[in-house]
Amino acid sequence: MANTYKSYFVDLTTTNKTLIYTVPANTTAIVKTIQLTNETGSINVQVYVTDTSAAIEYEISHSTMAARSTENFAKGSIVLEAGDLIKIQAATANTVTGVISVLEISYA
Repeated sequence: MANTYKSYFVDLTTTNKTLIYTVPANTTAIVKTIQLTNETGSINVQVYVTDTSAAIEYEISHSTMAARSTENFAKGSIVLEAGDLIKIQAATANTVTGVISVLEISYA
């Protein structure tokens, strides 16, 4: 069993839901932070998690971010199983960037 800390960077170039992270096979992931920065005017941002074992998508966080602001959308640790997904959507393209910090616990 290996524990590896990883960062996944976010650059939302569309207003569609954007796939940011997929938990690798044989892995449990603990998401520590989903830190996003809004570069321009006030916009709505949503974060979604898909539980692929149940084929259900959940909106886990949303916020109206002020211009030139940074926010952590993970208010606590989020535990995900292999194959689960994180998607992020912003109302305006090319304004939101950030990073997701994850501890991956692999079993292979």
